[in-house]
Amino acid sequence: MALDPQAQEVINLVIKSGRPAYHTLSPKDARQLFRETRPASTPTPPEIGAVRNLVADGPGGPIPLRVYRPAGVAAGTPLPGLVFFHGGGWVIGDLDTHDVQCRQLTAEAGITVVAVDYRLAPEHKFPAAVDDAWAATRWVAAHGSELGVDAQRLAVAGDSAGGNLAAVVALLAREAGAPAIALQVLVYPVTDVSAESQSYRDFAEGYLLTRESMRWFTNHYLKAQGEAQDWRASPLRATSLAGLPPALVVTAGFDPLRDEGAAYAARLTDAGGRVDYVCYGGMIHGFMPMGRLIDTGNRAISHVAASLRQALR
Repeated sequence: MALDPQAQEVINLVIKSGRPAYHTLSPKDARQLFRETRPASTPTPPEIGAVRNLVADGPGGPIPLRVYRPAGVAAGTPLPGLVFFHGGGWVIGDLDTHDVQCRQLTAEAGITVVAVDYRLAPEHKFPAAVDDAWAATRWVAAHGSELGVDAQRLAVAGDSAGGNLAAVVALLAREAGAPAIALQVLVYPVTDVSAESQSYRDFAEGYLLTRESMRWFTNHYLKAQGEAQDWRASPLRATSLAGLPPALVVTAGFDPLRDEGAAYAARLTDAGGRVDYVCYGGMIHGFMPMGRLIDTGNRAISHVAASLRQALR
């Protein structure tokens, strides 16, 4: 397996820029760095029909949401819906950092996408992000008519820490018996914050996301080390993965998180679930929104969008 030349070029550009690693910064400065550097790699956003910001009721106060609708669809027309959770190690990231990605999924899948701005650590430790993700998903299902969402055709998705939250929401929905989730899309997800797999060792440094930065994110997220055993932090540690929605699990070949994503897909399969697992072998963590610089990012977006169209039709 070889690193994709475009992924290598992104790494070279980051090295040349002298950009500091996240674990050397304060959370505030890391958030600012993420916001400032994101546009350089994201493609030109596609035209869509409408975007609006609103809030959902949450356990810690209002949860900001951003609702995306495709072009050519009347405002009141119910469409399949996707609840999307952004990545960023539960510490960085927001509605703006993942805005283009949500626009791409809206345009290519022809669905309503609802992005969730859950509370971030360390100001809001585990399980605040889980609580917000779960509350927002239930709120979207309950308010489908005003959002233009057919609550009977609902999916959840996220990348990295957002993939972790999407997996946990699917588990919570199974436990509660509702809402019905038609597909969970887990893009290079964190599935076990308590373990460091072989891919953590193989790609500890040199591939943008480092082992030390992941430790930094986790330490900010959890209040105590023992919380890593909680399946709401580490869904791979859930007693059973039976009875969960179909899943699309996407990993990257040169990513510290690769092996835990693969392990989660395998456990879902072993539990009788319908799982599509794809590893983009030459890719690095976070490649999917980098379509301006990495062509495979756009291909992965299209793959996710096609899976959503099929699952929600």
